[in-house]
Amino acid sequence: MRRFMSALSSAAVLLLLALPAHGQDFRTGLDTFISGGYETALGVWTPLAEAGDVDAQFGLGDLYEGGYGVAPDLAEALRWYRMAAEQGDEDAQLTVGLRYYAGEGVAQDYVQAHMWFDLAAAQGQVDAANFMKIAAYLITPEDVSAARRMAREWWEAHQ
Repeated sequence: MRRFMSALSSAAVLLLLALPAHGQDFRTGLDTFISGGYETALGVWTPLAEAGDVDAQFGLGDLYEGGYGVAPDLAEALRWYRMAAEQGDEDAQLTVGLRYYAGEGVAQDYVQAHMWFDLAAAQGQVDAANFMKIAAYLITPEDVSAARRMAREWWEAHQ
């Protein structure tokens, strides 16, 4: 029993030590991105993003959208932004909404845009409510209802 508790204690210490390193890895990527080391940021963020790190996913979206260290690819950018948005990141939800609104990397779809703006606004993303009003102006009341229903269903599925 003592061995088990010792192993469990050691595992807990290793886990706690690993947590700051994960955040530090993202920070390393961010620092290199800011200083123009885009390929290094790509190399740091890709495994983090694939493991589900929301910040790294959003960062990869920025790299692919801007063509920083990679060929510009709006569809790939949207894929990474959407991964972060699906995890509930309100800035990523706003960004996905903007991509649907503008038809960048995806077919233009004001209903989808409204839904993503709705999700972001519900979490307090300050710009999302204004964009939601603009999208609502461009679609029918029935489409607004559909977008709101889609947002409710998203919340229910992600609670």
